[in-house]
Amino acid sequence: MNGLTDFQIEMRAFELDLEDLRPPAMAHPMSADHVTKYVYRLYQRAALDGNLELFQEVEAELDGAIARLGAAPDLCLLKANLDFKLHRVAETKRDLEMSPGLAETSQGRAISADIVFQEGNYEKAGQLYEALVEKERTWDNLARLAHLRARLGDVAAADQLYVEAEDELTAKEMRSFAWVELQRGLLHSAYGRFPQAHEHYDRANRGYSGYWLVKEHIANLLAAEHKLEQAATIYRNVLQRVPKPEIQQALGDIYRHMGKQREAEECFQKALAVYLQSADRGEVHYYHHLVDFYCDAHRDAEQALKWARQDIELRNNSSTQAAMARALHLAGRHDEARQMIDRALSSGVREPGLFLQAGKIHSAAGGNGMGEHYLKLAAELNPHHSAFHVHHHH
Repeated sequence: MNGLTDFQIEMRAFELDLEDLRPPAMAHPMSADHVTKYVYRLYQRAALDGNLELFQEVEAELDGAIARLGAAPDLCLLKANLDFKLHRVAETKRDLEMSPGLAETSQGRAISADIVFQEGNYEKAGQLYEALVEKERTWDNLARLAHLRARLGDVAAADQLYVEAEDELTAKEMRSFAWVELQRGLLHSAYGRFPQAHEHYDRANRGYSGYWLVKEHIANLLAAEHKLEQAATIYRNVLQRVPKPEIQQALGDIYRHMGKQREAEECFQKALAVYLQSADRGEVHYYHHLVDFYCDAHRDAEQALKWARQDIELRNNSSTQAAMARALHLAGRHDEARQMIDRALSSGVREPGLFLQAGKIHSAAGGNGMGEHYLKLAAELNPHHSAFHVHHHH
């Protein structure tokens, strides 16, 4: 097909499908089947495209359909997926309860387990994920369990589960294959194994070409390797396709490291404007990015604390606790920062980045030698820890 990438081919197929599905979905009387197919396609397109504004369109159509057709299980499940993707944990629980029996279906149980994970109860999440895999050994259930194992520092078990997930995929599911390869690359990258990370990202790129998400991961990796010009080029490229503020912020970080203050500031202003507009609309999915922004791009302890508090209210887990600890550390509230980072550590999460942060916070709080202990642990797990830390959200 005249040199189109896999990503372009799939996006084009979604557009054509939507053109076909739109008229019957809009017809009266309304057919649940037609509407569900149409909204599901809209959701798939939004998820692939990466532009969050498309999700607003999905949400409007979905809410309209539920209002007219009632709480059909397929529509409620889609709404649960959408809310979960946008970090709305309480709403996700409500969506699952809207349709009787939905929470007991295999997809309902998977989302319920993801909620437990988001709430920071990793032991219970692990049990639920294992039960899911036991009952339905699908690639995505294996990937869920792998992600949890990775969080808890069992890298070998996580990677093995990702391999098993790939074995469950067919040749038709190359986008899912690419996604699993990205997870494997991320795992290696977090431990400073950059050549292995590159191998996985290359496999993702070959398996499903032209995908902005793969390019974004490659740029993050190049930044970690201090190949700043190459990373900046890819980020600029991706931004033309997907104007995501977190990519804008990452590009700003790179410009700052290159000493290009003016370009950096331009990127930071653009990113911040989108974060704040989103929060003004009552959306919550950029809270975590706002904490990061005010801890790093524009240091402002008061703002960092404000967003960290709001984020932790939504999902109190090791990530939001670590973000709160960073904000407290920035504010010079070292004892509170130490208590908060200890809470994050007590969850059982074992990641080089968390240990590095714990080391800095404990060192600032002084006293018990734990600072050196955590810094040593971080260096042992990842000898290449660099100034670049880019948040990845699933």
